[in-house]
Amino acid sequence: MNYLKSELLPLTTERLLLRLLEPEEAELMARYVNENREHLKPWEPSRPEGYYTTEFWQLELKRRQNDFFMGEAVRLAIFFKGSPGGPVVGVCNFTEIMRGAFQACFLGYSVHQTYQGLGIMHEALEAAVDFMFKKFELHRVMANYMPRNERSGRLLKKLGFTVEGFARDYLNINGKWEDHILTAKIRYDEWK
Repeated sequence: MNYLKSELLPLTTERLLLRLLEPEEAELMARYVNENREHLKPWEPSRPEGYYTTEFWQLELKRRQNDFFMGEAVRLAIFFKGSPGGPVVGVCNFTEIMRGAFQACFLGYSVHQTYQGLGIMHEALEAAVDFMFKKFELHRVMANYMPRNERSGRLLKKLGFTVEGFARDYLNINGKWEDHILTAKIRYDEWK
């Protein structure tokens, strides 16, 4: 299945615009990851030094575009509507899209440290999850978080994600194997 971004994106909400980044916009992502390096460190895998460079993001954004066109992942940068060219205020990634009998994916997200507590991620994810259900025809979106990340747990619950389990030593985060709470949101309106 080939997905045409011009037909599907960008997404807009009351305050936000969510869109794919072009490879020539690599500086926007390099700036985002550098400005949030310490803020995101406790919640993400260890990153090699090259991850923080514009050169890395030029190649990465090309790969991400290909993933989108192939229907394998949707990685969106979040902007304020009045500033569609930057700065990036957050990201939400729907990865490992699985088809067949499963029709599911994994969700990951982060918000710029400057914009925490403003409801940005809730607003963005309401639109983005709905998009994945309706345009990508998924049945399940899974999102997992570390038990100590209470803010993420509250956000997912508010968005309608249900706790489905607990995984010990689930992911290597910042050099340490971390337990995760497993959640999912199911699309129930697809058979109506």
